[in-house]
Amino acid sequence: MVNVKFPYGKDFLEYDFKDSELIGVLESSIEEYEPLGSAAELVKNAMENPVGSPKLSELAKGKKNIVIIASDHTRPVPSKVIIPPMLREIKEGNPDAEVTILIATGCHRGTTRDELVAKFGEEIVNAVNIYVHDCDEREKLVNLGKLPSGGECEVNSIAVNADLLVAEGFIEPHFFAGFSGGRKSVLPGVCGRKTVLANHCAEFIADINARTGILVGNPIHKDMLWAAEKAKLCYVVNVVLNAEKQVIYAVAGDTFEAHKKGVEFLREQCGAKAQPADIVLTTNGGYPLDQNVYQSVKGMTAAEATVKNGGVIIMMAKCNDGVGGDHFYHQMADEPDLQKIMAELMARGRNDTLPDQWMTQILTRILLKASVIYVSEMDDKTVTDMHMIPAHSIDEAIKKAREILGKEQVTVTAIPDGVAVIVR
Repeated sequence: MVNVKFPYGKDFLEYDFKDSELIGVLESSIEEYEPLGSAAELVKNAMENPVGSPKLSELAKGKKNIVIIASDHTRPVPSKVIIPPMLREIKEGNPDAEVTILIATGCHRGTTRDELVAKFGEEIVNAVNIYVHDCDEREKLVNLGKLPSGGECEVNSIAVNADLLVAEGFIEPHFFAGFSGGRKSVLPGVCGRKTVLANHCAEFIADINARTGILVGNPIHKDMLWAAEKAKLCYVVNVVLNAEKQVIYAVAGDTFEAHKKGVEFLREQCGAKAQPADIVLTTNGGYPLDQNVYQSVKGMTAAEATVKNGGVIIMMAKCNDGVGGDHFYHQMADEPDLQKIMAELMARGRNDTLPDQWMTQILTRILLKASVIYVSEMDDKTVTDMHMIPAHSIDEAIKKAREILGKEQVTVTAIPDGVAVIVR
């Protein structure tokens, strides 16, 4: 028997697999990587040795209005480690600078004060001006021109009007942007809904290069680079995390060069060879990324890359925040025919994208390849409405998977953290 632990909320689910059935456990080598210091030391060292850029303290000189784009509540970015040294360097370069932290919500719900305190600490929340971006707050958006995709590039005016625009973030494999971090702080982070929708259009999501770990030829990445450059995002501090959400690597400096260095490090660590199987178990890496169905589609794409056609994916996500979007829910739940859902999405032009349709498109693509059994704490009806099969334990899910496959002898691949690996 082989015991495998799967992150689930702030805890784990575990299961003992038969040696004869388990053909692979796909994990990144990040878990074996020994960081060269503590989180604080790694961030400090990165900021003292910026890539392709002067130090932040130098950039801050003569800049009065400085904006730091920070991630929202759905991302495990360790802001308590990153933001304080960024603030210190800014004040070192210009003690009189007015600093605003702009929360990059993209099209997510607004981050609450309690979530801000959990993220930054009470002292920073009380001392620093923090503004939570709202993609539908039209009066706050500035048009910077047309994206390569042809969509309008509308960015929060707080970012656009900054004398110096910088960002924190983390780099991980991303299921259609290739990798997170860097330029994503601007698009989708602080862009208007119209801009995000154009960038996430059906044509681009369907592009074979809009996949995990791919940047070259990725049309979504190309738009994001353009938006970050137009918004003049000039400096980032990005970290890489392990499964325990601990910082193991950090980069700082030029938005594009520092991000490139971080991507190169991550690419070496997180590649995993596909092990095609009848049943593939995966997660979204636990809290905070497994709070809703919407986010958990990311982890499913890792399983999609290795499950056999007609096989079964078992997705484990606690989902204490439910589905994660009414648009997403109704696009899936209101139409029983998956083929029809996909056809209607693909018929939409770049500027006719519906909110959340990219998640609908990717989930539908997955469901057209394999059945999905969803292990969560959600009610069964909601899971069924989303064209998935509800379960509340791995044991129950495995039994249902065997029933679907109609055979006792099956092959199984386990992916403990589906957002941490690039399955090829």
